[in-house]
Amino acid sequence: MGEQKPAPTTVDEYVAGFPDDARAVLEQVCATLRAALPGAEEKIRYGMPALMFTDRYGLHFAGWKKHVGLYPVGELEPTLETEIAPYRAQKDTVQFFYAKPVPYDLIGRVASALAARHTD
Repeated sequence: MGEQKPAPTTVDEYVAGFPDDARAVLEQVCATLRAALPGAEEKIRYGMPALMFTDRYGLHFAGWKKHVGLYPVGELEPTLETEIAPYRAQKDTVQFFYAKPVPYDLIGRVASALAARHTD
């Protein structure tokens, strides 16, 4: 049996554990979230990176074989919801596939909108 790697304890460790193509997208998603959420506490929650708006609320992201997901992304104001709708996979989940251009600007605006909702 091969040695099992320890679970990542930081956002950077999590991102570093992916193959090159996925890692490049995850690095950019992470940089986008950090820019949109200055000062957010970073932690690993539920096995995935999270940038926290408050002690209880944050935006999580996770890399998968073919996409990166953001969780939870509740319903947004109508204009932003229309933009994010093509990426919705489930009620509170959005997915961006590595094989397609990732709309980093949209990810940043969604993160900012969610942070504003939870910190007002």
